[in-house]
Amino acid sequence: MRRRDLWPTDIVERRGLRVTSLPLTVVEAAVRRGGGAKLMDSALQRHVELRDLWRVHIRNKGRYGSPAARILLQAAADGARSAAERLLVKLLKEARITGWKANHPVGRYVVDVAFPHSTLAIETDGWAFHHDQEDFQKDRVKQNEIALLGWQVLRFTWLDLTEYPQRVITEIRFALSSRAGAAANSPTRAAR
Repeated sequence: MRRRDLWPTDIVERRGLRVTSLPLTVVEAAVRRGGGAKLMDSALQRHVELRDLWRVHIRNKGRYGSPAARILLQAAADGARSAAERLLVKLLKEARITGWKANHPVGRYVVDVAFPHSTLAIETDGWAFHHDQEDFQKDRVKQNEIALLGWQVLRFTWLDLTEYPQRVITEIRFALSSRAGAAANSPTRAAR
């Protein structure tokens, strides 16, 4: 057991016990128990907002693991919620591709990375992207609904991002140029 003074906002009660809040638990567990990025990714995907993690980090600055926590939080600052998304964002920046937004709403879904002006959505599949058949099925429904809204969807796996980054960038550039050309030649564009 450890003891230290905490901010009142960092304490919650669960089943009659006073425990640390979820954001503080995530930040501290990410730097103390190993697997930091993976743990933080999981929390961001399911339970907690990035701004809440930053707030708890700032309130507890100077504590054990604070520099490591800052590095993990900065890595997630582009809005990417997983290691695969962060890697894609890094590749886009290195390739100087602009006009994208991380975790952008499209219809009733949020896509990993979107190019709104080109209606191009990019989805990344990380290490264990489908936990079961239901997750796999939901991804297909999501992709079809987004396509029916007029968006092109590209999917890249962790292997694509790590082993074939140039191919990923080439395919994104091709899709962007194809969509730009199609928009310029569309009847509604020509009528303007």
